[in-house]
Amino acid sequence: MFSKPLAAAALGAAALLVALTGCSGSGDAAGSAPGTAPSADDIKICVYTHGDGGTFWSVVKKGAEDAAASYGVSLDYQGSTNDSSRQASTIEAGISGGCDAIAASAPDPGAITDAMQHAADEGIPTVTVNSGSDEFAALGAFTHVGQDEIVAGREAGTEFTEIGATKVLCVVHEAANSGLLDRCSGAAETFDGELIELNADQALADLTAAEAKVRAALEADPDIDGVFSVSADVATGSVLPAIAAVGRNIDVGTVDLSADALAAISADEIAFAIDQQQYAQGHLTVELLYLAAHDAIELGGGLPMYTGPALVTTDNIDAVQASVDAGTR
Repeated sequence: MFSKPLAAAALGAAALLVALTGCSGSGDAAGSAPGTAPSADDIKICVYTHGDGGTFWSVVKKGAEDAAASYGVSLDYQGSTNDSSRQASTIEAGISGGCDAIAASAPDPGAITDAMQHAADEGIPTVTVNSGSDEFAALGAFTHVGQDEIVAGREAGTEFTEIGATKVLCVVHEAANSGLLDRCSGAAETFDGELIELNADQALADLTAAEAKVRAALEADPDIDGVFSVSADVATGSVLPAIAAVGRNIDVGTVDLSADALAAISADEIAFAIDQQQYAQGHLTVELLYLAAHDAIELGGGLPMYTGPALVTTDNIDAVQASVDAGTR
């Protein structure tokens, strides 16, 4: 559950960001006089993720765009659809293309290390976003914006214990994404029963094939009474149909939100979702980079700035749905 200390820290950080936007620092940038802060319209902020532009990443992008509009800065937002080499090339192109600050997600940190270190060598402030909470410092970033995936997994494990599950199947849809594996590992730490992983690599590209894998696992082990899908789209597109096919009463938890997942929670088909609040990820990332480029202010104290986990159940689904409808969650 989204703890009171974590919520207070997030609110405090947001308030500090608002207050600081009225300050001028001593950072220099191209086109600005030495010892003066650059004009906002001279600042180019670049956000380069591994995202695919789907239901999750479109909300991250909206958060980034809204923040850029608020500060009057130029934004270059690009996803690489899980192509790490393409993401590294995009970062390199951004460095030569005049990015004043860069954010990158890091599901495969080794693939973008050289590019991120190049940015640091050029004096370009960087942060990691969404994935990379354990690797941001090694990548030269001053903070990370997102959720700790181990912590998110622990929340799921606790919830499965509370709802009475005894054996949980954890469905991983990107085998090379260390953050997704961390979600399963975290769940195993706090879950009182047994958790087993299922490799459903490329599930988002073929939900029907993923459904067949989940169904086969459920048919092979009748003791499985819970499924943890680390993707909302896989939960609704593969897991729920597989459960319907085997005809068993199985509790389902997922990570992230979608229209279908929200409807499934309302209908008691999904017990809970772990929300990392991706709109905040996009918005806060641009805010942090703006302050770094405009005022030479680097927030976070060398630690990650968490946007989750927040637990979504039938208890708060109406309030969450209102935020989703507004495009801010």
